[in-house]
Amino acid sequence: MAIGQTTRVSLPYPSTWEIQASFGGRPTTLGTLVISNVSNGRVSGTVNFRGTPIPIQGSWDERSRQITIESPYANFVGTFAYKDEPTLGLRHYVLRGTVRMKPPSVRAGEVGTWTAVTNMPL
Repeated sequence: MAIGQTTRVSLPYPSTWEIQASFGGRPTTLGTLVISNVSNGRVSGTVNFRGTPIPIQGSWDERSRQITIESPYANFVGTFAYKDEPTLGLRHYVLRGTVRMKPPSVRAGEVGTWTAVTNMPL
């Protein structure tokens, strides 16, 4: 890459992320977020906190780096960031934001925070 050039990094897919949500300071069990496809600003995949993958759909705004994800049990809103670690040959990706639980979840109405992380080779 020539000096002065920048690379625009986008949401990687297909990708598997570790995800953790916290409500009132209580961490929940770690889960898995799978982003299967990102096309025309639409996101699809699954989220799995309790052993069963649950379908998700949402939106991805490339310009603002914001993602929204909806499952039958929760709505997630977050932002995207990354950091390169050349000595390890890795790019670390992070999604983080707020989550609002909805019926039929036993936590319906609760609001918390979430973070999802994954790594890819540079």
